[in-house]
Amino acid sequence: MNAAERSLRLLVEKWLAPTPATPVRVIQFSRARSNQRRYVRVEVLRPTGAVEMFFFRHGDGTWCVFPPETERLAMRAD
Repeated sequence: MNAAERSLRLLVEKWLAPTPATPVRVIQFSRARSNQRRYVRVEVLRPTGAVEMFFFRHGDGTWCVFPPETERLAMRAD
């Protein structure tokens, strides 16, 4: 899957299926304290109630519904 297929817009459309009657709102955007990676919280109001999701930006520039893995310490022998 290339970066264009994992854009924030396409993921929001895939997961929340907004319509003119139920548009998506950005509730929060910021950087995580632990790794300074960006995240966005979006909301869509449905007749059954609000649905919110977080989307996380990964190091390669793509957006995902799961946070990026934290970098772990590693040893290497040359």
